[in-house]
Amino acid sequence: MSKGKIGAIVVSVVLVFYFVLMGQRAWILVREPDLVPRLMGIALFVLPLIGAWTLGVELMFGARSEKLARILESEGGLPVDDLPRTPGGRIIREAADEAFGQYKAEAEAAPEDWRSWFRLSCAYDACGDRKRARATMRKAISLYREGAKQKS
Repeated sequence: MSKGKIGAIVVSVVLVFYFVLMGQRAWILVREPDLVPRLMGIALFVLPLIGAWTLGVELMFGARSEKLARILESEGGLPVDDLPRTPGGRIIREAADEAFGQYKAEAEAAPEDWRSWFRLSCAYDACGDRKRARATMRKAISLYREGAKQKS
């Protein structure tokens, strides 16, 4: 099991523990006769629900991304991780920027192919643009799911 998965499991367990603890505190506050503690109790119920929803969304994103990576790996379509790195292990930005153009052109040439969007997402990530990497991965997941619906 990868470090990322272990980290996600640990964080999820800690968050569930936190949600239970906050639920208990919220129940105590909601039962108070005064308005302010009741409102605080309601907030303590709502905030963990938002946190649980966010955790679920992130876990689903990770699972779907990993599924697409496994499919691409089985097809031999994963981008090769051969970019030069610093002694600390970070990808050299200039090299990532150079390789980026290839993946961008591939996605523009095949805008309905989830594989090209997945690879573009990896290129954004290598360039350090996490926001665009996640958005592009969401696009790849969406295209994959649309294709799966059409097949069934």
